[in-house]
Amino acid sequence: MNKKKIDPESSPWAPFGIQLRAFREARDLLQEELAPLIGCSPSHLSYIELAHRPPTRKLAELSDIALDTGGTMLLMWYQLKNAAILEGFPEFSRYEALAEEIRIFEATVITGLLQTRAYTTALQMGSVNLGLSPQKLANERIEFRMARQQVLQRTPPPVLHVVLDETCLRRVVGGRDVMVEQLLHLEELSARPNVIIQVAPFTLGANRPFTHMATLLTMPNRKVLAYGEVEQRGYIDRDSKSVAELAKSYDRLAVEALGQTESLTFMRAVRRDLEWMST
Repeated sequence: MNKKKIDPESSPWAPFGIQLRAFREARDLLQEELAPLIGCSPSHLSYIELAHRPPTRKLAELSDIALDTGGTMLLMWYQLKNAAILEGFPEFSRYEALAEEIRIFEATVITGLLQTRAYTTALQMGSVNLGLSPQKLANERIEFRMARQQVLQRTPPPVLHVVLDETCLRRVVGGRDVMVEQLLHLEELSARPNVIIQVAPFTLGANRPFTHMATLLTMPNRKVLAYGEVEQRGYIDRDSKSVAELAKSYDRLAVEALGQTESLTFMRAVRRDLEWMST
């Protein structure tokens, strides 16, 4: 069969079509077989794969289910539909959706994969109230962040190892009730066999290896990618030497931080302090 090659720069939706076709072919499905599973005709699916028509959100969601992508197609749909996401982050989120292991250090707020909707909403509304972003932009960011969390529902799920600075737990976002719910959510996630959450207490002082957020992704081919943010842009680091240095620092951080049991006890103590606060 003469398969038409798609130029990724031919249309804003070309990357979506290329990725959708790659997932379909990886599972040895014909367009005639996949189309009824995602609610369209084979000809319509062909148009989407060739970037002649834009996909709907529903089609992206059904594609993720039918092809077991870990939420990749919905993430790409959000990325291409709007420019609400930090530059460089959509590319990272596609790698994140496929990673076998995700290691994160966060210095200021609960990291996105662990956030409740209320916590995410409070963060975005803060930007709206300060005049830093319009409501529509905030709404898009909220939905994108919630869609990202589908990676944790993947079969099999990735190993998720998160180290949170104590600041993330002490900083009250959205008020007491939102923070109590968020801390309870962290406790529930900690019970999952594939999730490790540690706390880096203030007492680490200058011994904390990182000053800013850092993320390491271990891909199915065992290659490790790093992600960081500067100003208003995110970037992926593929350089093996610098990534190896970051991985070494992360390993040291995991040793210096509180252990899993101690971290869970710490999070519960912070939550109980908040519960005792007067309204």
